[in-house]
Amino acid sequence: MNIGNEERVFAQELIDFIYESPTPFHCASVCSRLLLESGFEKLELSGKWDLKEGGRYFVEKNSSAIIAFCINSADIEKNGFRIIASHSDSPAIKLKPSPEMSEQGAYYRLNTEIYGGPILNTWLDRPLGMAGRVTLKSDSPLRPKEALVDFKRPIAVIPNLAIHMNRDVNKGVELNRQTELAALLAVLEGQLPEAHKIKALLSGELAAQPEDILDFELSLYEYEKGCITGLEGEFISSSRLDNLSMVHAGIRALLDSKGSKGVSVKVVFDNEEVGSSTKQGADSPMLRNVLERIAISLSKGREDFIRATYSSFLISSDLAHALHPNRPEKSDSTNRPIINKGPVIKASANQKYTSDSHSAGVYEQICNAAEVEFQRFANRSDEPGGSTIGPISASQLDIPSVDVGSPVLAMHSIRELGGVKDHHMIYKSFVKFFEIE
Repeated sequence: MNIGNEERVFAQELIDFIYESPTPFHCASVCSRLLLESGFEKLELSGKWDLKEGGRYFVEKNSSAIIAFCINSADIEKNGFRIIASHSDSPAIKLKPSPEMSEQGAYYRLNTEIYGGPILNTWLDRPLGMAGRVTLKSDSPLRPKEALVDFKRPIAVIPNLAIHMNRDVNKGVELNRQTELAALLAVLEGQLPEAHKIKALLSGELAAQPEDILDFELSLYEYEKGCITGLEGEFISSSRLDNLSMVHAGIRALLDSKGSKGVSVKVVFDNEEVGSSTKQGADSPMLRNVLERIAISLSKGREDFIRATYSSFLISSDLAHALHPNRPEKSDSTNRPIINKGPVIKASANQKYTSDSHSAGVYEQICNAAEVEFQRFANRSDEPGGSTIGPISASQLDIPSVDVGSPVLAMHSIRELGGVKDHHMIYKSFVKFFEIE
């Protein structure tokens, strides 16, 4: 397979982006940095907006969600919003409050819980980093400070049980989420030292006093960085391809495109993996409120805003399942995406995805204009599939929508496998979506 240098460079940029984004908080921070470096103005949700035609702006929500937009033209009632949506979160193992577990003269472990639906056994025996958000005291109890933390070193491991003690392990063994997924940090010679407790560790990383730490949201993550692999360098092997690859492609498309119609919007929701029913999730009024505020700031009335929604289009971008080389029977008989054969349009008769013949036809024409191949995905009729942000967003916004994504293998494993060409192709389709007239 012929992999071009531009495709390879873009794939490596994705790998770097993912490695800088071990949690949704870090993802939003990296996106904010990229937007600011490209001349976008950050707005405050509680502030007064004075938007201008030609302006480029973004807002953050919960430090884990982003909405960035370019006002290409003010006639939104005619040309509407062109929206690409994705999500910042991935399946993970998170720390519980008061996570310290220690047995004198034995081990120091951290109590964990599962976020979303990871393939749990892929997390075992890997060096794990730890990162997240820390909330700190401030002058106002209602407005505490926040700080991001990333220990940037392998700090924990979840060890497997030896085969000699678990002879049936290769037949498939269910892991107990409470007892078998605690993270090992250290060997103890006596009592747990104060310096090893979580707040002490965090204060050392943040140069803050332990008593100033109010709370924290910490996740474990695979410390090893992703890489380009395959005989001809055609694959991307990395954690969190689902869904940071779509965040990266969408943000880069917004930065690189030169749209002239309506408002180009890139939204990065959080909490898709747990149902999106949070203030920063797709099942919230967050995006609708921001779009309406754009209309208000452009001196548009309520009817103008509603007209704008009916002139809009939304691309819900989340990853798709590729045909598995060792388990081809798991795929549908006629809708079998293959890695590096182009973006995938996802369809479901039971409305797990928002694609219909109209919205799929729109995206097909976008791909054709971008000179990008596209593929189709449908679940086996006897296999219920997962859903994504598209149908959830549709419950909040009356906007035509299509569900698309790059095909990957091992979705929700700690290490997923995607295509170098696919990532560049879907990016090109996003750029064309923002630019096409």
